[in-house]
Parts: sequence; C-alpha cells; structure tokens
Amino acid sequence: MNPSTHGGAPAAPRIEGFAHHLVPVADGVKLSAAVGGDPSGTPVVLLHGFPQTGLMWRHVAAALAADHTVIVPDLRGYGASDKPAEAADGQTYAKRTMAADVVALARALGHERFALAGHDRGALVAIRAGLDHPDAVTHLASLDVLPTLDMWDVMRGTGAAVGFHLYLMAQPPGLPERMIAADPDGFFGHFLDLWAKDPGAIPADVRAAYLTACREAVPSIVADFRASSFADVEHDAADRAAGRRLRMPVTVLQQDWGAALGFDAAGLWRAWAPDLVHRTVPCGHFMAEESPATVTEAIRALLLR
Repeated sequence: MNPSTHGGAPAAPRIEGFAHHLVPVADGVKLSAAVGGDPSGTPVVLLHGFPQTGLMWRHVAAALAADHTVIVPDLRGYGASDKPAEAADGQTYAKRTMAADVVALARALGHERFALAGHDRGALVAIRAGLDHPDAVTHLASLDVLPTLDMWDVMRGTGAAVGFHLYLMAQPPGLPERMIAADPDGFFGHFLDLWAKDPGAIPADVRAAYLTACREAVPSIVADFRASSFADVEHDAADRAAGRRLRMPVTVLQQDWGAALGFDAAGLWRAWAPDLVHRTVPCGHFMAEESPATVTEAIRALLLR
C-alpha cells in the first residue's frame, strides 16, 4: 500500500505500484480503477465485494501483476466510482448494468477479452458478465457466493438470519437507507467483524477506508442489494428458463456454507457452469485478504484451463 501523506494527514491506502484512472463506462457514470502489472500480459479484472472497495484485492493484484495486466475497479455505487441515483425501473444497480460497466471499462483500457474474478457482490457482477458477455470473459472466478437465484432459494428457516441484511436492503426505498445511515460504521463494521476469521487481515487503515467509503455510499449500496431482490432474480430466472450457462472455465472458492445451511453448493454451481472447479476453503469470507496466496493460486490455475 502507498503510505504517502497529503497535507500532513495519512493518505487513503492504495494498491502499491498501480496507477489510478477515472474511466467513463456509461452515460454519466465513471468507474475509478487501479491498473498495473505487465502490459504484455493477459488482462485480469478483479471485482470487490461488500462492504469493501477494490482495495480488498491489494495482495492478489500485486501478485498477479508480475505477469498480467491487472484492472481493479470500484463498482458503480462504491468507493471512488460514480453513484448514480436509483431509477424507478430498478435497473441502475442491476448486475446486468454493472456487468456492462465492467466490459466497457476493459474495452476503454484496450481489452476486448479478459479474465474476471469477483468476490461477494463483485462475484454476482462477474457471473452476470459471463452470462451476458461470453465473448468478452475468457475465464471466471467467484469467491464466496452462490448465483443470485440460488442464494434466495437456500435462504430459509432460522439459518436465513445470517442474511438479515439481504432482507433489510430489499425493502422499498427510504426505510433501509435511514436505518443504516443512523449508524453506518456500526452496520458496515458488523460485517467486517463477523465475517473475518482473521481480523488482522484487515488492518486499521484499510478498515477505516472501507468504512469511510461505505458511509459515503449508503443509498447506492442499498440500491445494489435491492436490485438483487428484483431485477437480478428476474434476469437469472430468464437465463435458467432459456438454458443459458457460463461457457468459460469457472473456478469457485467458498466457505462451507452448504454444510451449515443444508445445500449442495457444488451441485448448484454445476448447473450454471459445466467447466467447473469448486473448492471449499477454511478461511473467512474475506479470503483475498485472509488467504491471498490461496486465491492467487486458484486464479493462476484457472487461467491455464
């Protein structure tokens, strides 16, 4: 990370050695992206999860940069990227819209085809990019999610309490935003604490950067989750009915949520991805920070398939 200061105050942490760009990707929307690595290497795009920014990839991005061009954006609505107001049609933060952002970003940076890895919310965007843009996405890695349609199907009974935030942010505009904005650090910090098996993997300056970014993006973060209760479910259901699947090699790393909640995670994934490697990992949810070597190795192995 870059420890430089500005005006006597510590600068926000960044991915060491990466240049930062603000790239137009849609009408009135620019994504902030860190770009680095070997310009002659094949491109890899890394998409962050919740409640984070692209900074979560700092270790993995630095490792992959040895022989790949690495692009690490903040998703629309997060971090330093633009945060358009949620439209009444619910499409502003649909994963279809966010996936189109990513394809446009890669293209603007000179890459028509690229490998794509996503964690959490970013993984949902990556899955949608793979379904909607199979000619652009060469390989796909997903960290610790199920596809949206399956996620809602397995959330039932008292076990669904672990996903209380999904139900909260699915509510109509107004209430969830006000509730979260009343104590944003308490809300977002809850997940940083609960989901990490190794709290030291998210040092104080990185945690502070995540909380600041989330505090400044409550409406757009809620809109992202709300879209996964409506627009994203509709898009996934249409693909399932049409028999569309991910045509590229896919690697999935997950905690053993299937054992905890009573479902076959690999089986659910195999219905979407015929060319699948599925692994459970012992680290916590923030695996790119808790076990970056595991994630880097999995992505490198994926790129050889």
